[in-house]
Amino acid sequence: MKTQEIKYKSLEHNYSILIGNNTINLLPQQIMNICPKTKRIALVVDSKVPTKFINKIKNKLKKYEILFLTFSANEKNKSLKNINFFLNKILAKDFNRSDLIIGIGGGITGDVAGFVASIFKRGINFINVPTTLLAQVDSAVGGKTGVNTNYGKNLIGSFYQPKLVISDTTFLNSLSKKEMICGYAEILKHSLIKDKKFFIWLKKNTHRLLSKQSKALAYAIKKSCQIKMFFVNKDVNEKNVRMILNFGHTFAHAIEVKNNYSKTITHGEAVLSGMILASKLSLAKKVCSIKIINEILQIYNENNLSYTYKKYLKFDEIKKLIPHLKNDKKNNDDKINFILLKKIGQTSLPNKYKISLNDLKKLSKSFTQ
Repeated sequence: MKTQEIKYKSLEHNYSILIGNNTINLLPQQIMNICPKTKRIALVVDSKVPTKFINKIKNKLKKYEILFLTFSANEKNKSLKNINFFLNKILAKDFNRSDLIIGIGGGITGDVAGFVASIFKRGINFINVPTTLLAQVDSAVGGKTGVNTNYGKNLIGSFYQPKLVISDTTFLNSLSKKEMICGYAEILKHSLIKDKKFFIWLKKNTHRLLSKQSKALAYAIKKSCQIKMFFVNKDVNEKNVRMILNFGHTFAHAIEVKNNYSKTITHGEAVLSGMILASKLSLAKKVCSIKIINEILQIYNENNLSYTYKKYLKFDEIKKLIPHLKNDKKNNDDKINFILLKKIGQTSLPNKYKISLNDLKKLSKSFTQ
């Protein structure tokens, strides 16, 4: 399968996303082209990445001085403590700004490696090698980096664009069904917020994605990256329309915090729940119709995804989430700033629907209907 390339272009940054089977083979030449002065490379590697992939990457980078940093990637370890640990390791090896950090792993690894790169001597070269479907379609695009705190997800971070993203679909062969569903959530979100034709394609092809058919995966990854880039290019620092990419995430982040970032529910499963809750809220606010809700539920039902949201259609469970909505990054006053769904492919604009906690409690009583 031919490697597909998407080019990110803005006034300040240009970089490529390379998508396809065995695109990791292009890494050495790409480093020569974009980081010609690099002598040292820090590999920040998710411990869950299979050894055969890591050995392959090491072999391709023999000409460089390699610092190998393994990372047990989970939401609890996405912390300032680990950022400080990596910074000290890299400082001790006398890295400079011409050298390179490569993040190899899922979205958490990319966020952490990218954040380290952004603050190390005010910015060192960074390449992202996302190895999960979630990272390839979402977190590897757009330059958001950061860590969690006890107050919520991603509340400390920076915007920092990579020099290159390599999305090698062969990494996905090692993923579990749960991890594939985790990435699929963001693919579905991208169709809902921007592209009805893509949503219709997903209605027909979701089973092909979840069974890891390479052509379907490459198409969906490329389409998702293009949709995310559309919003990022309009609003690099997430002050306005880029917030639309957070459709479903206001509830999803509350679910994750409420569950103390438990492994039993992935980020993507929380997003699948959050999109249903946001759609139900859209219906309660008369922003969308029941027909839209039913179209979305059809995809969930036909692909055995309904388990992700059923718990959160009980009023008592929704009520438990509400206190955790206050720290969402989109909020700029005491009300919760929701992105609501108008129709397949179109949402409300940010700051259009700001809802108080008391009003949300009242509205959420209708979610069970």
